[in-house]
Amino acid sequence: MTQQKKSFRLPLYMQILLGMIVGIVLGIIALQFGSGIKFIKDWIYPWGQLFIRLLQLIAVPLVIVSLVKGMIGLKDITAFSRMGWKALVFYLFTSILAVSIGLSAGLLVKPGKIVDKTKVEHIREAYETVAAEKELVAEQSKEKGPLAFIEDIVPNNIFSAAAENGRMLQVIFFILFFGLAALTIPPDKIKPVVVFFDALNDIILRMVDFVIRFAPYGVTALMAGIVVDFGGDISIFSALGVYALCIVGALLLLMFFFYPLIVHLFTDVSVKKFLQSMYPVQLFAFTTSSSAATLPLTMNVVEKKLGVSQEIASFILPVGATINMDGTSCYQTIAVLFIAQVLGIELSISQMLVVVGMCIISSIGTPAIPGGSFVILSIVLTSVGIPAEGLALILGIDRPLDMLRTSVNVTGDSVIASFLNSAPKKSL
Repeated sequence: MTQQKKSFRLPLYMQILLGMIVGIVLGIIALQFGSGIKFIKDWIYPWGQLFIRLLQLIAVPLVIVSLVKGMIGLKDITAFSRMGWKALVFYLFTSILAVSIGLSAGLLVKPGKIVDKTKVEHIREAYETVAAEKELVAEQSKEKGPLAFIEDIVPNNIFSAAAENGRMLQVIFFILFFGLAALTIPPDKIKPVVVFFDALNDIILRMVDFVIRFAPYGVTALMAGIVVDFGGDISIFSALGVYALCIVGALLLLMFFFYPLIVHLFTDVSVKKFLQSMYPVQLFAFTTSSSAATLPLTMNVVEKKLGVSQEIASFILPVGATINMDGTSCYQTIAVLFIAQVLGIELSISQMLVVVGMCIISSIGTPAIPGGSFVILSIVLTSVGIPAEGLALILGIDRPLDMLRTSVNVTGDSVIASFLNSAPKKSL
């Protein structure tokens, strides 16, 4: 009998990291030869732009399908109306808390300010063109009156709104409206719609998987182009290190300070018991980078170790794995600020508010799989006119940060389940 040889394959995150290194090397080599720069820009960098286009291509369908599934999945609120609305309010509270921490960390540390802005002047010029168009629209809106912003949220044509990533708020409004209407109809009547979106969700997630598998090659091309654009300046790599530490610090603050504080104030579980019980769940989430894959373990620990009722755990945790992603919200806020700072883009107060809102809402549409945030982050960037190509700056080091924010996500779900289980005894 012949023994079948086992094929060795590097994990995707290692492939992406390797792609980043290869891209840097290619860029440095190109800088040593005058003709090499043109070769990178004409024959290598376009493949990176193709990767960005693929991310943007599936972004809107992914958010639509994920949000519709999330909304329709809340049909159990009719049976658990009080618990359901308390959960939604608490989801919103913790998401705002996470985004606030990310915003504060990004503005305080300013990791992107380390980069030499003269190296990205051409990208900034491209942004200013987009920003000028947005300012013109804003000025026209001011002339219409104080409620003109409603026109920016409520679309008159969902298909034209879905055709532009920059009008994602209009798409989200339609989805929420659609989901709300679906919740008022008996489940048996909308069963075909549920089946359709379940199947569509599987197809979209497979498309996401295909695009993410292309990520190592896309990152190689993008990094080669960035090194050429930056002229070999190493300040970008120093900025990346500070950016990573900024995210790690913000996520650890959320996981080991604010969550325990909520547990102490609003639940019957001791902080020590909560942290000891959650350790294996956090570790498993860290290694898999998937809230969905961690869900069975999360439910087991929350029910058996934290004493949460099966009724609450079976409702809150699956819903939370879909719509409650505090770690992702925090990460996306810092990532947007970092990319803006690197490109020398000063975000206005209104733009920051858009970033905050988009990070909270878009985290609902982030698939609970490794790398899913790449797609959603491209939408958040384009919503304030930041070039999506800026993603290339952070993709290479995203995997370990993805692992940590997944641990935060599952911890947040468990906190909410514990809160609701204690709610009859302690209320807000």
